[in-house]
Amino acid sequence: MLYQIYETQRSFMEPFADFALAASKLYSNPSSPFQKTPLAQRMSAGYDLIYRLGKDYEKPEFELKTVPVNGVEVAIHERVEVDKPFCELRRFKRFSDDPKTLEKLKIQPVVLIVAPLSGHYATLLRDTVRSMLGDHKVYITDWKNARMVPLSEGEFHLDDYVNYVQEFIRHLQSIYGNCHVISVCQPTVPVLAAVSLMASRGETTPLSMTMMGGPIDARKSPTAVNNLANERSFEWFENNVIYRVPGNFPGSGRRVYPGFLQHAGFVAMNPDRHAVNHYDYFKNLIKGDDNSTEAHRKFYDEYNAVLDMDADYYLETIQTVFQEFKLVNGTWDVRSPEGKIERVRPQDITQGALLTVEGELDDISGAGQTRAAHDLCSGLPGKEQRHLEAKGAGHYGIFSGRRWREEVYPLVRAFIVEHQKPLSRSVAAPAEAAPAPSVAPVAPVAPVAPVAPVAPVAPVAPAKVTKSASPAPAKAAPRKAAAPKAVAPKTAAAPAPAKPAKATPRPVRAPQAVAPASPQATPAKAPAPATRWVSPAGDAPAKAATAAAAPAVQAEGATTVTAAPKPASGKRSSRSKAA
Repeated sequence: MLYQIYETQRSFMEPFADFALAASKLYSNPSSPFQKTPLAQRMSAGYDLIYRLGKDYEKPEFELKTVPVNGVEVAIHERVEVDKPFCELRRFKRFSDDPKTLEKLKIQPVVLIVAPLSGHYATLLRDTVRSMLGDHKVYITDWKNARMVPLSEGEFHLDDYVNYVQEFIRHLQSIYGNCHVISVCQPTVPVLAAVSLMASRGETTPLSMTMMGGPIDARKSPTAVNNLANERSFEWFENNVIYRVPGNFPGSGRRVYPGFLQHAGFVAMNPDRHAVNHYDYFKNLIKGDDNSTEAHRKFYDEYNAVLDMDADYYLETIQTVFQEFKLVNGTWDVRSPEGKIERVRPQDITQGALLTVEGELDDISGAGQTRAAHDLCSGLPGKEQRHLEAKGAGHYGIFSGRRWREEVYPLVRAFIVEHQKPLSRSVAAPAEAAPAPSVAPVAPVAPVAPVAPVAPVAPVAPAKVTKSASPAPAKAAPRKAAAPKAVAPKTAAAPAPAKPAKATPRPVRAPQAVAPASPQATPAKAPAPATRWVSPAGDAPAKAATAAAAPAVQAEGATTVTAAPKPASGKRSSRSKAA
């Protein structure tokens, strides 16, 4: 009944909001006689504020038309790659008529960004996508509003979320051979489950996983979100926040957790901050500060646009992640599309690398909640596990805004390039196109060149070796054993000038895909902010996240990104094993 009441109120307010917008323009338009009256600016600002408080916020667009790649503007074409009942896999394909730029675009890493399904649309990660597009092939999960999905499409469970992620990873692997995965906030849990199940089955897992501000272990540094989930029972959520979609939507009759309730919860976390922001917006309208008012509109156009979540998915997430902690307790079973029940075992992940990112002042995912993923992934070598804490950053600061662009993203980019391998369809590309990003990461050149260690490209690598000379394989083998760590980076540059045509099959870069040469190079590349890669082996004292200090809409300020002690290159003796 609450949903019907809300829709009635929204429909009643809509004409008044339109009238407020018209009145605002009437008092602000230079050609209008009302613009010359006293207090015209205040009247226009007041009506504009009323309009924004009463209007209905639709799903925003990504609006990414071009992006600079190494100083060249590249056109972006947004298209749906895979269309599922509750989600679209969206690709941002880049086009350029510059031959040199095209060669660089071909060999850049493929990244799947898994957007959160927690009330907001995937466009909340617009800044994340824009930054990534300069150095990566980018795909993103664009979750659909449950009220727009007909009942004939069936229900959507947390298991379906996990299965969707696996399907998208396999889709990219079938095209490029492999990919990297970035999960922001809520999807860190299902993404870790998806990769764990793939590892348990012996499937190829992503080259790297980057998990940012997610509730892997919600017991650590609990926030207001965690406390609400623990204070209320499962039955309370089912009886008080689940409603059926009204008849004026395609998903009429579907049980959902309404987006307007989630939005009310967001605002209730920092009501004072939102009130101050709106009052500042009113004053900036009077002053004519166009930059500040436009920034306010863009933020709240995104922040106020919310979607409904299927009731089964929402309730199962509350129970699995925030009440029973099934992932960290090792009791989470997932049903595959074939109906098979499988246990989630993160310790089965032995290939790839893991980077976790947390904000010091995150008021949604507390300190240590994301870092807990390292303890669960005990099968990964210690040198392949990194942690980064962004000092002074709130929840949104780690994936959007100045801190993300200047401090967090350069390190995420270096981490991805460090673990990049040649793409299956790009093996034939010239080796000189290897340097992926244009920043300090010089070590990335090493992972791009190796042809021998790439499993998906096995048919191509032997062909090249046999063509060049028969004795070549006999010489390549001893070099793998002879120069695993120190010699590999230097030899990567030496063979190229000596034999340009035969440098690709011959370099001693092959050991670098196995030996820990590139991880040593990355700390030397860590640029501006005095940041250190961290091994999560040692348990640093957790810092409690303060909700009041990091409101959801707090403006980004100056900050430095720091991290805990250097990663141990040896055995991870101090790491606790998975439950």
